[in-house]
Amino acid sequence: MSDGGVSVATGEIIDPPAEVLAEAAAVFTLLSSPSRLHIVWALAQGECDVTGLAERVGGALPAVSQHLAKLKLAGLVQSRREGRRVIYLIDDDDIVATVHGLVGRLSERAGRSGERGRGLGA
Repeated sequence: MSDGGVSVATGEIIDPPAEVLAEAAAVFTLLSSPSRLHIVWALAQGECDVTGLAERVGGALPAVSQHLAKLKLAGLVQSRREGRRVIYLIDDDDIVATVHGLVGRLSERAGRSGERGRGLGA
């Protein structure tokens, strides 16, 4: 049995299969867009429709819709209908925890040091 990449029985570190690494890289690629990351951050706070998301992230409605379509296709975002409105949400605690952890930690660091993303730009 494995727990976080470590075999519980032997304590040996086990690398994930190449397919898992490729899927993880694809997810990180999607989240490397500041706009998409902002959308995921907003949805991690609670569900919202596309109009509310566009207002919150400061994006044009068609662009936000396209980002949502990509995030939904990747399984990061889900949707449901409420009458004529489509409500978007994240129904994956691990995604929410990852985004909260990374963005929250970087926000704290920026607040303490007055610096933003020191050394992280490429």
